[in-house]
Amino acid sequence: MSKFRRAIVSPILRGILGTICRIDCREYLQSLGGMEAMIIAINHINFLEVPVVVAFSHPRQVTGLVQAQAWKNPVMGFLFDSYDAIPINREGAYLQTFRKVHGMIREGFCVCIAPEGTRSKTGVLGRGKAGIVQLAYITGAPVLPVAHYGGENFWRDLKKFKRTPFQMKVGRPFRFKFEGKPSRDVQEAMLTELMGRIAALLPENMRGMYAEQALQESNYLEFI
Repeated sequence: MSKFRRAIVSPILRGILGTICRIDCREYLQSLGGMEAMIIAINHINFLEVPVVVAFSHPRQVTGLVQAQAWKNPVMGFLFDSYDAIPINREGAYLQTFRKVHGMIREGFCVCIAPEGTRSKTGVLGRGKAGIVQLAYITGAPVLPVAHYGGENFWRDLKKFKRTPFQMKVGRPFRFKFEGKPSRDVQEAMLTELMGRIAALLPENMRGMYAEQALQESNYLEFI
């Protein structure tokens, strides 16, 4: 059912998004084409990036993690179900979420995850959370760093009846390299390097606390 829904919803969603935004996702689509099932690590500004990523990826199967309470909105719930979104509960149940992500990757899905967890709104990259490192390490899935910007001005532009430029940039895919189970400190170091890969794709004024890491070499990332 969800596959049928995606085929109907995706072109409609692309049409709506293309009307309110000028979307440049050519780099993203080119990178997505030749890759296996993977984790897409993306910065989180507002509501725009999720529909852009899933709708413009079709017919490639892409889903993502979404806060469970978002299903309270029936329209959004319909959209999330159409793309097999994975609910995540702030109170916990992370093991169940991990299993669902692993299962979706085995089925060939790409899973979109925002390491920040919460919206930036201003566009400045916020502090990441280590859950994405654990997911990537456990599943063995490659990680594709993706950054977008422009959408932080959406509400301002909407009031002026202007289309919002929405730019997507893509880095080199990688896997984490480490023998054995990484300690908490190593996981934090891995997370910092991952966030640095996202930061490197953003304008300098949006790199936030990862501005320095964006310019450094990686110790735990094996590029594909």
